[in-house]
Amino acid sequence: MAVPGSISVVISVYNEQDNVVPLLEKTACVLRPLGHPFEVIFVDDGSTDETLPRLAAARETHPELVLVKLRRNFGQTAALQAGFDRARGETIVTMDGDLQNDPTDIPRLLERIEAGADVVSGWRKNRQDTLVLRKFPSWIANRLIRFVTRVPIHDQGCSLKAYRREVVERLDLYSDMHRFVAILTMPTGAAIDEIEVKHHARMSGQSKYGISRVVKVLADLFTIQMITRFRESPIRWFALIGTPFFLGSVVAALLALVGKGTSVVATVVSLELGMVFVTCVFAGFIGEAIIDSSGRMPRRKLGVRELGETQ
Repeated sequence: MAVPGSISVVISVYNEQDNVVPLLEKTACVLRPLGHPFEVIFVDDGSTDETLPRLAAARETHPELVLVKLRRNFGQTAALQAGFDRARGETIVTMDGDLQNDPTDIPRLLERIEAGADVVSGWRKNRQDTLVLRKFPSWIANRLIRFVTRVPIHDQGCSLKAYRREVVERLDLYSDMHRFVAILTMPTGAAIDEIEVKHHARMSGQSKYGISRVVKVLADLFTIQMITRFRESPIRWFALIGTPFFLGSVVAALLALVGKGTSVVATVVSLELGMVFVTCVFAGFIGEAIIDSSGRMPRRKLGVRELGETQ
């Protein structure tokens, strides 16, 4: 059980050798005056530079540092999940490891949690990034996400967020779901809040994101809809998908009847579309059966170890 008032800061990093130690020092300086037990968890996502050695050396002067290493580069979502699994705090704060998020915003996030919010999301309103490669893809992605999910968060991609432990400890993140964590808490009835946060230009290292992530968002939005809206009744989701095929089958059947059975094409089209609809319905039944029998899918094992544990 988490210690009351305790805080876990989870930071996933990949090749951020020049940023990790300054970020650790700034975060520790912000959290110490709060008077709460805290830990700063860095999850190294298979870095190939000096990120891991520099963090390992920093443990001598920062006892609050917890260092978790993934055996290879799994991606930010897997790294974040590993951090959630290791976190022991009553409140969990996440942030990027590139020094663009400002640790001085953490107390303001915690204040909103203490005021009753379950999730507090940062909004980089004055974002310090390049227009074409970062701001424009983010602008498209955020508006698309708000339109589809109806969750009024302006900046889903902002990693600076705070969560009550209970709303994230049962999550099973995969693919690129790290940007949708706030949305994934909706089925639990989580109260979601948002505050404006500071954002700094990257001073060292290279960004790992670009315009291609818009395509990933499109793919993940489909999954998000399944999880948040239709998880309890998959048959509704698949029936919705199959409805256009059912209507097409009916129209084709009517055309075949009007043609007094001479329209072979219409008959074949009607049968094919009808089969697609039936397939969708059966897929829904299978989904219902899976949920009833297993509840949760088993989490895939990653090559995760906490630095310093017995090999």
